[in-house]
Amino acid sequence: MSQRVAVTGSSGLIGGALSRFLRERGDQVVRLVRRPAAGPHEVQWDPSARHLDPEALRGVDAVVHLAGAGVGDQRWTPAYQQQILASRVDGTATLAEALARLGDGVRLVCGSAVGFYGDRGDEVLTEESGPGDGFLSEVVRAWEAAADPAREAGLSVAHSRTGIVLAASGGAMARMLPLARLGINGPLGSGRQWWPWITLSDAVAGLAFLVDRPDLTGPVNLVGHSPDRQVDLARALGHRLHRPAVLPAPAFGIKLVLGGFSEEVLTSKRALPSRLTAAGFVHRNTDLGSALDQVLGSGQPG
Repeated sequence: MSQRVAVTGSSGLIGGALSRFLRERGDQVVRLVRRPAAGPHEVQWDPSARHLDPEALRGVDAVVHLAGAGVGDQRWTPAYQQQILASRVDGTATLAEALARLGDGVRLVCGSAVGFYGDRGDEVLTEESGPGDGFLSEVVRAWEAAADPAREAGLSVAHSRTGIVLAASGGAMARMLPLARLGINGPLGSGRQWWPWITLSDAVAGLAFLVDRPDLTGPVNLVGHSPDRQVDLARALGHRLHRPAVLPAPAFGIKLVLGGFSEEVLTSKRALPSRLTAAGFVHRNTDLGSALDQVLGSGQPG
């Protein structure tokens, strides 16, 4: 059955791909935008001012909230860290409060991140695992809590704790490819940190799955079938580009160049998609080799 789905962050990598996916399967997509709406397919909102007319969402079956300042877009100055936090908390709270007032039983799928778990070494992480330490963990906890008004109003709310998205056109892969082609593709730090990757196509399919399953509430790890160590990802990428992954990047150098964002690159999160798998979701890409072949060889964004 066709649904009417509102999407925030629809100009971003994941939001844009999700919007296309939903339209192709027959759903109506309503974009939430900050500028004046260009037609009935758009709704204007201002999350920084906590402004959104609940009636503008009347007739919507679900909202997928993916908007927020990119954690890797700028160096983590104190001002940008505040922007990362505020953009997520304000947007989520604005939607949660509007949907609670609307009282229409709208499903809310909020973007989230595996940064919740912090640096956990070889520990296997499921949705039952507790929070870790660090800035990103603090952000995710506040981000998810901002949806409480919708939860308390009895709405179905899920948080898609997304891992490292592999796509040729953006995200982590877009940063890695130019370096890999130059042979600068070795271990980052020790290289032994677990990276919970997921292809863009699987991430989009997983989000659509959550839209269709209002019985799945709370945190859901939106990650691939199984994570890999960063050095293994680097080697596999180098092999496919015929550029051996031999030049390492020491941790102190990464911290010097990236500042606080090095937390995202150097920490280990061995996260598994336990709830997605148990609910019946089937990943298209189950191993790193086939995932990279699909992302690099298809000519598609992932």
